Amino acid sequence: MKAIISHDIDHLTIFEHTFKDAIIPKFIVRMHIELLAGKISFREYTMRWTDFFKNKWQNIDELITFNNINNIPSSFFIAVNKGIGLNYSNNAALLWIEQMQRRNCEVNIHGIEFKDQELIKNEYDLFRSLSKQNNFGVRMHYVRHSDETYAILDKAGYRFDSTEYAFKNPYKIGNMWEFPFQIMDGWVLENGKKWQSLNLQQAKENTIKIIDKAHQENLMYLGIDFHDRYFSHSFNTWLNWYMWLVEYLKSNKIEFVNYDMAIKELEKK
Repeated sequence: MKAIISHDIDHLTIFEHTFKDAIIPKFIVRMHIELLAGKISFREYTMRWTDFFKNKWQNIDELITFNNINNIPSSFFIAVNKGIGLNYSNNAALLWIEQMQRRNCEVNIHGIEFKDQELIKNEYDLFRSLSKQNNFGVRMHYVRHSDETYAILDKAGYRFDSTEYAFKNPYKIGNMWEFPFQIMDGWVLENGKKWQSLNLQQAKENTIKIIDKAHQENLMYLGIDFHDRYFSHSFNTWLNWYMWLVEYLKSNKIEFVNYDMAIKELEKK
């Protein structure tokens, strides 16, 4: 089994949310709940305010650097449409697309449209134009999908999708590869709530169970989704969980690949 680690980019700045959605008040309520519940330290609490006043809600460069040190091919999903709690501009997205490309990252789209065939195709064409790429994949924001979504994504021209949460090996939908994933940071650490509800040890234990299940199901690829925003000491448990997960996979001789590498492996068979 090999591991594919990818990163969804949901936020870039605080200012993109001002007066546009409820993300800022939800963020403030969340960190107070986590502090009062003893899930975060006072230092983490103050660092979140520091990030807030710095207008910084992304840690893309820092995450790429860590991944490079650990021989992890960085794979990102970045949006070119606005969605639920996602409000950065295409100009901001393009700046990061160019930076990620310069650092040899795999850059894919964080899809918003998941029902309408014309809107999905328009989103595909916009990302292709901005990124100047012809082969790329998609993961839907909030992993939203309908019964028709995957077939429409294939018709739009996507090389692969990684929206499905399932213990399955990659499979073809028309010409498009579907890469189900098994681990998402929020699902592990929030454990069904809208704030961190597990400590680091509990998160580790639950993650090992997932990895063990992936082995039992004879999965070729373990899919992991970690959001760049949490690669920060202001989310210390999330940061430590990610760094622990990387070391755990390395200690178990699990190789890291990206989607392009995996597709090339699959198409050789």
